[in-house]
Amino acid sequence: MSRLVSLCKRRGFVYPASEIYGGLNGFWDFGPLGVQLKNNLRDAWWHDMVECPPLGPDGKPLSIVGVDTAIIQHPKAWVASGHVGGFADLMVDCRETKNRYRADHIMVEEVLVAKKSGEVKSLGLFGYVDKDDLQKKLKKFVQKSGGGDIKYHEPSNPRPYTSLSTNERSQVIGPDAENPGTLTEPRAFNLMFHSYTGVFQDEDSKVYLRPETAQGIFLEYKNVLDSNRVRPPFGIAQVGKSFRNEVTPRNFIFRTREFEQMEMEFFCAPEDGLMWYEFWVAERLRWWEEQGVKKDNLFRHIIPESELSHYSKGTSDIEYRYPFTAPEFGELEGVAYRTDYDLKQHQEHSKVNLEYIDQEQNRRYIPHVVEPASGLTRGVLVLLCEAYQYDESRASPEWLKLKPSLAPIKVGIFPLVNKDGMPEVAEKLYLDLRKDYTCQYDAKQSIGKRYARMDEAGTPFCVTVDGDTLKDQAVTIRDRDTAQQERVALANVRAYVKEKLG
Repeated sequence: MSRLVSLCKRRGFVYPASEIYGGLNGFWDFGPLGVQLKNNLRDAWWHDMVECPPLGPDGKPLSIVGVDTAIIQHPKAWVASGHVGGFADLMVDCRETKNRYRADHIMVEEVLVAKKSGEVKSLGLFGYVDKDDLQKKLKKFVQKSGGGDIKYHEPSNPRPYTSLSTNERSQVIGPDAENPGTLTEPRAFNLMFHSYTGVFQDEDSKVYLRPETAQGIFLEYKNVLDSNRVRPPFGIAQVGKSFRNEVTPRNFIFRTREFEQMEMEFFCAPEDGLMWYEFWVAERLRWWEEQGVKKDNLFRHIIPESELSHYSKGTSDIEYRYPFTAPEFGELEGVAYRTDYDLKQHQEHSKVNLEYIDQEQNRRYIPHVVEPASGLTRGVLVLLCEAYQYDESRASPEWLKLKPSLAPIKVGIFPLVNKDGMPEVAEKLYLDLRKDYTCQYDAKQSIGKRYARMDEAGTPFCVTVDGDTLKDQAVTIRDRDTAQQERVALANVRAYVKEKLG
């Protein structure tokens, strides 16, 4: 993971935000390659969900339309949705380090050390958020205790900090602390960022930055229904920024305070909710596989009934095996059967009738909703993790095996040397291909170094104009994945790229 983070900065995928001022925890900027990769993933999702949605169980195309709603909505919308009153995490502060953690992220376990004498000694109760950090910390404590081997095996027996008694909590050594008993009792912390509209900054002018894009869709449900030729079952999709004041942002761009979401609310008749829920779980798993994610690295985690939100009749997390969760999985996308909770809440608080009138069956009902909600930012991380390869036999040992259609740069175009008519031919080819494909022209340094740069960027094809091109009107095309080269007629390069990119 550390190599991937380093590559992302070095090649311009992701930078720490405000880095020249020391950075800002929980915020990241996307560089030239990163923003192109993110846009490609967003466009693929939009195409497959809105412009060309999947076929439904009956074999007919689904009806899904798009919206782009405001980041700041009327504050009453967040009261109705439950975010003002209940959108909070339990947080814990460390009095020693002044660090803050989400209470449900801290795991605690007793660590034992076997001394050379055979004596087994307890080092105490250790709290941790990341197992790698715990292992580093244990080495220090083992040295202090006179050496020995750590008796720490997978699977161990961790317990959530929130499940401990007050007495047990007083004995826990915090994730970054040296002494026990420095963690506070958990207390509620609202995750929404707030601001003010207008001249005066008081409770009457208080507004919130949206913590999810879903509520904007629910607020526009009636307008979409009234102004477009749609009726249940149909979906409304949105891609956009959301903001959550996460207590412990960590793991690169996995958990951040500003992020982008790709969400769709699918409105259906109440009796069909569970059917559509299962449909969308299967469809979203299939879609991520189509983006180049290995099936073995995806997992459907069905949320137990005892842990479901009060409004849900079923929720599944589509999880991915991230390097920092392996061998376990972490959330990528959630598919939730939200019933009619959201529309009922907004109907009650706004006093606007949100019922659908089904004239064919002569009935009225508030549609039930199935929500596939994916993090676009998190999706980019999944693509990078899945694509990262390390092979010391290559010009660059680090390279990205991205799905060609998602790669930030599709074609690298090089003159072998910067003379003898080669640059002119290469530039002409570049000017032609750039009309339809993201290309990069590069004439600097050795051909091997140029290949290495393209491999690190995930570029699937490199076209080289060499000394024979002027004679045989052909170029050499190198495949990123195999590093194999083949001779292709100059006139056929466009068709070659089109076929390979699908």
